[in-house]
Amino acid sequence: MLAFVIALVLVLGVNTILWTVVGLVRYARLRAGVATIARRRSGWRAVGPGPDDATGAEYAPPTVADVAILVAAHDEELVIENTIRSAAEHLPLAQVFVVSDGSTDDTVRIATGAGAQVYDLHPNRGKAGALAAAIDHFRIPERFEVLMLLDADTHLAPDYFSTGLAEFSAPDIVAVAGRATTILDPAAPTLLGRVLVAYRERVYVAVQYLQKFGQAAEHANVVAIVPGFASMYRTRVLGDIDITAAGLAIEDFNMTFEVHAKRLGRIAFRPSAAIAYTQDPDTLGDYAKQIRRWNLGFWQTLRRHRLGFGRFGLAVAMFVAELLTSSLMMLAILPAVALALVAAVLDASGIGGSVPRTMLEADPVLGIVVGVLLPDYVLTLLVAVVARRPVYVLFGVVFPLLRILDAFLCIAALVMAFRGGSNGVWHSPTRRSLGAGPPATARAEH
Repeated sequence: MLAFVIALVLVLGVNTILWTVVGLVRYARLRAGVATIARRRSGWRAVGPGPDDATGAEYAPPTVADVAILVAAHDEELVIENTIRSAAEHLPLAQVFVVSDGSTDDTVRIATGAGAQVYDLHPNRGKAGALAAAIDHFRIPERFEVLMLLDADTHLAPDYFSTGLAEFSAPDIVAVAGRATTILDPAAPTLLGRVLVAYRERVYVAVQYLQKFGQAAEHANVVAIVPGFASMYRTRVLGDIDITAAGLAIEDFNMTFEVHAKRLGRIAFRPSAAIAYTQDPDTLGDYAKQIRRWNLGFWQTLRRHRLGFGRFGLAVAMFVAELLTSSLMMLAILPAVALALVAAVLDASGIGGSVPRTMLEADPVLGIVVGVLLPDYVLTLLVAVVARRPVYVLFGVVFPLLRILDAFLCIAALVMAFRGGSNGVWHSPTRRSLGAGPPATARAEH
């Protein structure tokens, strides 16, 4: 029983429980203030205090005319045109910029033909270096109030800017984290690919609804990542952010940590705002490479910043402690199950005397397996409802195996992070060619 309780707490996580509670309080507060906000906004258009602004001071959020979209692309000929088309549905092509980071395919030609402003950068500098070079090349801070960073495989929801720009509800909000949703059409060509994409969607829903929403509460402000796939920054803070910090595999963790470390302002996030659809890996090799790169970037960023005892530092420390304990617990599942099976076989055959029975009594496999698998599957059921994808109920049976893979990649990346830095050079996962128009997911949900 004790093993079950411990496993249950570790799987659900104190960190997740805490931020879920904070998120529920924030949601209740927002719902209670809807009528008041509506009355405040009834006399003016797109001007006024945001839902989390208790000052009552009027403020005009940016408009789409104030936004530049910047896409960093490396060999993205299969998806870049559709991404540009998606962006052009929201604002003029004169505000859509592409930096080709040493591409060797037709990325530059296709992006130019689609009407974007293109910077053909050579040699490959890595995503962070490409972004920094393009920001200077196109003089974006001088020309625009907001910079949106958009991945080459990402499409925007129809209401991305109407909801996302509204999140800049106060002058001290300097970034809006986009909400990630996986592209389901076209579907992955293999069953394993569809399972991987479904598992990624489960991660998105769990992290963004149960953790990130609470972390973005006004008096918390401890969001750990403004994802580089489709998020917005005020350009006035870009000069204070060391985008090209050396030795990092990815840039978005570091940019977010810079905002907190230098006290540049607040980060906004809401699951119903700034939604974008991204194409996630559908092969095990690409999935493992991406997860390893994400984990490596996190550990490298953490090593670089060495956060103290401030609010953000404590929140990250709590997350890290839970991440490590849960990863080690997931890695212990297979050996525990194997030990129990061996003990059961030996006990049934009468080999080894009383040793197998002692092993069975000592091995907490039942509590661990039930404590892990049951809450894990309940989470899958919740995501199936939120995402309106009944097939996840079937796929969820094998999700714990992917959690074990995640745990291994997390620990492996931690070791790698303390062996040395990265040059930031990147290779996109294999893309699924998209048809014209927005993803079917976007059309169905909006």
